[in-house]
Formats: sequence, structure tokens, C-alpha cells
Amino acid sequence: MKVAVLDIKGKETGRNIELSDAVFGIEPNKHAVYLDVKQYLAHQRQGTHKTKERAEIAGSTRKIKKQKGTGTARAGSIKSPVFRGGGRIFGPRPKDYKQKLNKNVKRLARKSAFSIKSNEKAILVVEDFNFEAPKTKDFIAILKSLGLENKKSLFVLGDSNNNVYLSSRNLKGSEVLTSSDLSTYKILNANNIVLLESSLEGIEANLTKQ
Repeated sequence: MKVAVLDIKGKETGRNIELSDAVFGIEPNKHAVYLDVKQYLAHQRQGTHKTKERAEIAGSTRKIKKQKGTGTARAGSIKSPVFRGGGRIFGPRPKDYKQKLNKNVKRLARKSAFSIKSNEKAILVVEDFNFEAPKTKDFIAILKSLGLENKKSLFVLGDSNNNVYLSSRNLKGSEVLTSSDLSTYKILNANNIVLLESSLEGIEANLTKQ
């Protein structure tokens, strides 16, 4: 699949680049996408939630009223879950939410995500660029030139570039990642994917290796 290479002003450079059909043109596997997104979201959970059970509540251990003759149910502790301020029955405890997923399934999910975006015509290829210093205004100018100022966008770099990353960090609707940090969730969560030329080799190498 051929796409035109754009410059940072959004104009065609006159060059075309071939995107691998093995990555950007497969039949999307929705179940693989579901599993990978589910794993990603599960890994965002800290799992530190905790409530106190009756053995962990601070309070007197004396019997709070006599056993018989009160006309109400017997009660032996102020820490009982039936009383206000008592422990919680079967409350949440710290838990590890990590899930395992086969590497081949993860690769299939990312290829499916790229293919979905390709079918939506939501992938742009832009020639490599750099900033002399981190400046959000310069990054906003690129977004406007590409028509992405009001859309969620994901910029994919070949290698880490601190100036480009810092220039985009304050923008809520844009994110900058390297090709090795891509995830199915990040790809699908963006309205448009902007691939820098240098990122394509890494993306295709990572997703087509056996």
C-alpha cells in the first residue's frame, strides 16, 4: 500500500512510501484486539485497594451487652460488621491484576489495530523532523498544518527525541511514542496516527518477526 510522504507543513514532498500489507493491510482480528486492550487496561490498575476486616479494627473486645434478656440479637463485639464502624465482610484486598498474553497474539492485535486505522484513512506518514529546543508552540504549528489540532493524535518516532517529546507533553490531545513503545490501546485510542519515516522500519520489523 503506497502513501504520500508529507512535510511538517502538511504538503506532499513528492515521494511515496510502501506500507507493508503484512502490518497495515491484514484482516483485523477483533478477539486479539480485545485481549490485548483488556491486558493493557488491567495493567493500569494498582491493586492497592484494601478495607479493614473485624480483626484489624481498633476497638474494645469487651462484650457490649448481656447475652439474654435484651429482646434483641446477641452481640459480642463492637467490631462486628453489623455495627457502624465495625469491620467489613469480605472486603477488597491488595491484588495483582497482571495478565499473561502470548507474544504472537499481541503482535496480531497491533497489526489489526494498524489495519483498522489504515482502513479508516487515519494514518499519515511525515518526514522526520526535530526541534532545536522544546517548544509547545512549534508542535502546535505542526498539528495545525496536518489538520490535527482538534483531534486525538499519536506521533510515532523511530528513536526517542527529547525535544519533540517535551514539546508535546503539555498537549492533552497529542502523544509521542517510539515504535518500540506502541500498544494496541494507544493506536486505537487516537483519531489519527502520524508515522515518522524513521519509525516504519522498526514497526514492520517488530510486527513481522517470527
